[in-house]
Amino acid sequence: MLSKSQIKLITSLKQKKYRQQHGFFVVEGIKTIRELLNSDLELHQLYTTESFGEHLEREVLVSHADLKKISYLSTPNTAMALFKMPEPKPIQENKLIVALDDVRDPGNLGTIIRLCDWFGIQDLICSKQTVDCYNPKVIQATMGSITRVNINYVDLETFIKEQKSTVFGAFMEGENVYANKLPREGVLVMGNEANGVSEAVEKLITAKISIPRFGDLQATESLNVATATAILLSEFKRVAF
Repeated sequence: MLSKSQIKLITSLKQKKYRQQHGFFVVEGIKTIRELLNSDLELHQLYTTESFGEHLEREVLVSHADLKKISYLSTPNTAMALFKMPEPKPIQENKLIVALDDVRDPGNLGTIIRLCDWFGIQDLICSKQTVDCYNPKVIQATMGSITRVNINYVDLETFIKEQKSTVFGAFMEGENVYANKLPREGVLVMGNEANGVSEAVEKLITAKISIPRFGDLQATESLNVATATAILLSEFKRVAF
C-alpha cells in the first residue's frame, strides 16, 4: 500500500518547481520505463502491479486502485517510475545543434526530442521560457528518446552570440531550404508555436531559411513547429551525405 508521503511526492511532481526541488521526474508505461532502465539514468522508485524482477530493491508492488491514485493518465498503465533528473552534459561543438526559442507545447517538445534522436542530433538547446523537458507530457511524447539527447536550458541570446558557426533560423520569409547548400554543422533555431522566433533572437540569426509552400492556393498559414523541424533536419542530413 502507498503511504501518504509517497502519494504526496508523486502528485507534487506534476509541477516543475517540485520536480526541481526533489530532483525527480515521472515516467509511465512499461515500454518507456524499460527503455529508461536500460539507460544511464538512475531509478529512484518503481511502482508496478506486476514485478519487473530485476529492480526488486527499488520496486513497490501496488494494486490497480493505488496506481490509479498516483497516475497522471486518465487510463493508467500498469507501472509508474520515478527517475533522478540527470545533470546536463557539456554541449559538443562542431556539429549541428537544434535550439528552441520559447516552444511551449509539451507534445511539440517531446516530438522534437524524438526527432533529434532519429536524426542523430546530440545537443538540444532550449530557451529558459521553453516548456520543461521533464514535464510528464513531454516524457510521454519522447518515447524514451530523452535518454539519448543532451538537453540544456540556457539564455538563448547569450548562447547564440557565442557561436562561431552559422546560426540558421526558420522563417516564413527565409530562403528556400531546398535551394541552399547546407553545412554539416551550425545551429538551427526553431521558434514559438504562435509567434515564431522572437525579435531579439532574430537579430542574431545569420541565415534565414524557409520551407516553401507547394499548394495551389498558398493558403496554409504555417507548419507545426515539430513538423517543420522534421523537414529541416531531414534536409540538413540529406545534403550531408
